[in-house]
Amino acid sequence: MDETNHSHGHSSGPSHSHGAAGNIGVAFFLNLGFTVLEIFGGLWTNSTAILADAVHDLGDSFALGSAWHFERLSHKSGDVRYSYGYKRFSLAGALFSTIVLLVGSVLVLSKAVPQLIDPQPAHATGMAAFAIVGVVVNGLAVLRLRGQEGLNIRVAAWHLMEDVLGWMAVLAVGVILMFTDLYILDPALSIIITLYILYNVLKNLKSTMNILLQGTPEGIDLPALEKELEDVPGVQGLHHAHVWTLEGTEHIFTCHAILEKDVSKDTLYNIKHQLRGILRQAGIEHTTIEFEYPDQACGIDTSLACRNP
Repeated sequence: MDETNHSHGHSSGPSHSHGAAGNIGVAFFLNLGFTVLEIFGGLWTNSTAILADAVHDLGDSFALGSAWHFERLSHKSGDVRYSYGYKRFSLAGALFSTIVLLVGSVLVLSKAVPQLIDPQPAHATGMAAFAIVGVVVNGLAVLRLRGQEGLNIRVAAWHLMEDVLGWMAVLAVGVILMFTDLYILDPALSIIITLYILYNVLKNLKSTMNILLQGTPEGIDLPALEKELEDVPGVQGLHHAHVWTLEGTEHIFTCHAILEKDVSKDTLYNIKHQLRGILRQAGIEHTTIEFEYPDQACGIDTSLACRNP
């Protein structure tokens, strides 16, 4: 007997979905508008750090714009072309944003490192005043994304957090330069902050690639989960158990469950209920389970090595 059970979870309601996309949109317009001001501010203060940040923010604006587009697209319902829906499209936004941020970080470092050798003077008071505006504007954008879930939004938030930290560094340098001529502090702090952000971006890149390659989601111990499912009365064993995630929050589980040969229809219903409960506790709402009896071939290519007991 082959019986397939589908359980579809809906962990994110429509209001949450549209709110996430809307927040990215607000962050995008804040970042783009402020980028234009940064260009003029950098020319006015003669600060290469501000100009470099303007170039970086321009890249952030493109990244946030793509994140906004893909986040909105990701909430379309499933259709014939994409039966699981469009949630996975948000990964494209996360990956693109990560690449842009990596390139931007390299550009910042390429500007800052030479200034360690040949520091340039800048308008300290103007730097400090402009930095205060930068902290406020980018801080508001970060708050718009606070509490939102999903890898795409997390990468977008890192874009903005990088800007907040960068402007705090510019503010600190501007204040110090009001009283000293230590112009080398500007590129030095820029390098430290960029390396810190770069480290976190690479961590997000690792998570993105794990999802794209259908790796086991973080926090799920597949062997332990299989053991717990096999301990359900009436289940003789499992094989072809797989778990992956659509976009980092919605996990999917499939397996073949071998039943004891005398399992009745009523018992089968109880087994399905218990298995779904275990998977739900593990954070998995979308499940597909095929039931088999011990003397029945699983029907999957033998190269995949059915582990019938």
